[in-house]
Amino acid sequence: MDYAERLTVPLRWWAQGTMLVASLWLAVLAATPGIVAWSVTSGALALMVALFVGYGRARVGIEDGHLRAGRAHIPLEHVGEVAPLDAEELRRQAGVDADARAYLLLRPYLKRGVRVDITDPADPAPYWLVSCKRPDRLVSALEANRAH
Repeated sequence: MDYAERLTVPLRWWAQGTMLVASLWLAVLAATPGIVAWSVTSGALALMVALFVGYGRARVGIEDGHLRAGRAHIPLEHVGEVAPLDAEELRRQAGVDADARAYLLLRPYLKRGVRVDITDPADPAPYWLVSCKRPDRLVSALEANRAH
């Protein structure tokens, strides 16, 4: 059983970013010629799109016997206990109960996630904390893949 999801930036971020760029256009237009305002605004819009697409490009998935979270991947034989986390548990695990050695792939717009304990003695990270949209499905997929 494979699993895949992309941690895309939510629509409200796009709406707020667009309003910010429109406000910038209006402010620059009031102080400079139109061509300057459009040039500055075009640059700001391109920067916003690049930042949002880059930040939302992270993927979480299981494929080819590996768990992948962002740029990191680990073979499933080194995956220990897996637990879905609600918003409060994820906040606590990433905050007061955090281990500085843990691998984190967290997104502020995703309130739930998964804790994946790592059993590889050569890996410096004792566990991974990964934000995801469907933590229960990710846990089920991990357990099903490890059983095989």
